[in-house]
Amino acid sequence: MKTKKLIDEALSLPVKERALVVDSLLRSLNPPDFEIDNKWIVVAKKRLTELRIGKVKPVPGDEVFKKIWKRFS
Repeated sequence: MKTKKLIDEALSLPVKERALVVDSLLRSLNPPDFEIDNKWIVVAKKRLTELRIGKVKPVPGDEVFKKIWKRFS
């Protein structure tokens, strides 16, 4: 099957099925590493705890992106 035809067929799928195709393709390029995933889980739980107890304050996303654009402009 030619690539163009494959893409056209994938685009005709319902959204959930397209998402499954995309996820499968991305995983084939970058397979999950459960050791790294588990380390990220530890970091995420720590950050959530810090947020909940008030040790850190959330920063709205638009402020974060403004700073990024300003830094790299």
